[in-house]
Amino acid sequence: MDRAAVVKVGAAASASVCAVVGGVALAQYIVAKKKRAGKKTRIIEMMPQFEKPTVHMRNPERVEQIICGLIKGGASKLQIITDFDMTLSKFLVNGKRCPTCHNIIDNCKLVTEECRQKLLQLRNKYYPIEIDPQLTMEEKYPFMVEWYFKSHTLLVEQRLEKDKLPEVVRESDVALREGFEQFFDRLHQHNVPVFIFSAGLGDVLEEILLQARVYHPNIKVVSNFMDFDENGVLRGFKGELIHVYNKHDGALRNTEYFKQLKENSNIILLGDSMGDLSMADGVPNVENILKIGFLNDKVEERLDKYLDSYDIVLVKDETLEVPNAILQKVL
Repeated sequence: MDRAAVVKVGAAASASVCAVVGGVALAQYIVAKKKRAGKKTRIIEMMPQFEKPTVHMRNPERVEQIICGLIKGGASKLQIITDFDMTLSKFLVNGKRCPTCHNIIDNCKLVTEECRQKLLQLRNKYYPIEIDPQLTMEEKYPFMVEWYFKSHTLLVEQRLEKDKLPEVVRESDVALREGFEQFFDRLHQHNVPVFIFSAGLGDVLEEILLQARVYHPNIKVVSNFMDFDENGVLRGFKGELIHVYNKHDGALRNTEYFKQLKENSNIILLGDSMGDLSMADGVPNVENILKIGFLNDKVEERLDKYLDSYDIVLVKDETLEVPNAILQKVL
């Protein structure tokens, strides 16, 4: 075989090997890309908090896209809209249910045993309705109004004293989620508005924040506030009732607040119920909104619905690690 033929055969062999090697490399690249697709993308992969088994996402690529938009906007375009009970506060501590703002009053020494039993009966009747995945929000609505009206009427009958509230909160088992100091302090440091929208008791909520030393000036609370007479005795409740499933109406009533923040068109929304998804309905110009849902109870029955509605679902996660990790990237 002459030299030219040898060169041709060598070149052909070399090309064949390259093709095989190149094909293998290409196949490996495609497989790797397919593996990455539907899992976690680059920004999310930089946050180990997303590797926790408590973190669930239906569409990681969408989450990636929204977080990129939040990062691009930075602190000056961000606002937080959040529920309080079982969202900022814990659901369980050492296997025991944490109290909501209402529960703190229901179980305090200012309430008679008879009243406490009546409040418990109301909870046992209406809470299963609140979390029933088979009922629509419209079907639950009248039951929630009934529950709140009856429980508030019972509390008014107890003639609660305003100056006793700090002691009641101190003696309760309420606890904010792990990482709450970092969460509130970072938002305060960067002057990011925080809108806390709660169906709980506003006076109790504010006292919890005060005692935790995180009630900063950038926080606005909209909730059910007690109305005390000139002697500091409870005589009723101010304004319109806020319950779990009418936050859409409350959000629209706060449109003026949101208009003042028209430049804050990027939102991180935190909630633990389907009703919390409407808390941002009063915001006039939304560019990016990341919805983070805490699924605390009846997980198997409700996970699919939560994944359809929230971008990130945190299942039985008593921390703010994921929101804090996102804020660290954005601010």
